[in-house]
Amino acid sequence: MQYGTALREEIGRSAVTPLIGIFDMYSASIAAQYFDGMFVSGFGFAASHYGLPDIGFIAWPDMVGFVQRLRLAFPDRHLLVDIDDGYADVEVACHVVEQLEMLGASGAILEDQQRPRRCGHVAGKQILPLEQYLEKLNLVLHTRTDLVVVARTDATDEDEILRRAEALAATDADAVLVDGVRSVERIRQVRGVIGAKPLVFNQIAGGLSPRLSLTELEALGVGAAIYSTACLFAAHAAMTEALLKLRSEDGRLPEIGASGVGVASSTALLEANISRHRRADLA
Repeated sequence: MQYGTALREEIGRSAVTPLIGIFDMYSASIAAQYFDGMFVSGFGFAASHYGLPDIGFIAWPDMVGFVQRLRLAFPDRHLLVDIDDGYADVEVACHVVEQLEMLGASGAILEDQQRPRRCGHVAGKQILPLEQYLEKLNLVLHTRTDLVVVARTDATDEDEILRRAEALAATDADAVLVDGVRSVERIRQVRGVIGAKPLVFNQIAGGLSPRLSLTELEALGVGAAIYSTACLFAAHAAMTEALLKLRSEDGRLPEIGASGVGVASSTALLEANISRHRRADLA
């Protein structure tokens, strides 16, 4: 299966493709029940794998290993992978792209930040000179064969956002992402300068970008909507609530109740990820 081609065709359609940010295999197992596309979030992976913020701690072999496990468990889902700045070095970026494509990733996002990097929705971001980023991006594009590559800018100056978006759209990148875009009007302006190139929009709870529905994004000409931290923040809230209740009730576990989540349902969810079981179901 050509995973890149499948995602490329998907985001090129008129409807918006939702890509749900997942942070571990369990969150991916739940997301796969409801959506066809997953986003391997750098924010979520740094939090779950290292217990650290999204400021450049991720080591590329860890991310590649995670994608390998995801693809084995979810052979029919889109997998868009956040590779940050390509792990600083252009040769590493190209090597990671080769690894991801070999493992069956659908696509990767490459940003124009320089180190120390930051989450796209927090202050303190620094960006590479445009020419330096374009050199890295073009080498990555030359390296891939089918993998979708999303060119991302973290520029914050209004004029620089549009200048970079236009320059990124002029490359062979498959789509453009302006992270941390602050308004609907700015989305319209970016859409206007990138021509026919698909536009990707990233929204994160408490982040800089407006909260928009898929219908609203479709009207703005967006091709794919990333929900980077939807699973991570929902898990945070649910675990906090459950543990506070456990403490307040003297350690007595609650009944399974309306959620229906217990050992049987959890085991059934995970058994579906065993490749031999899935092959038997498809036979």
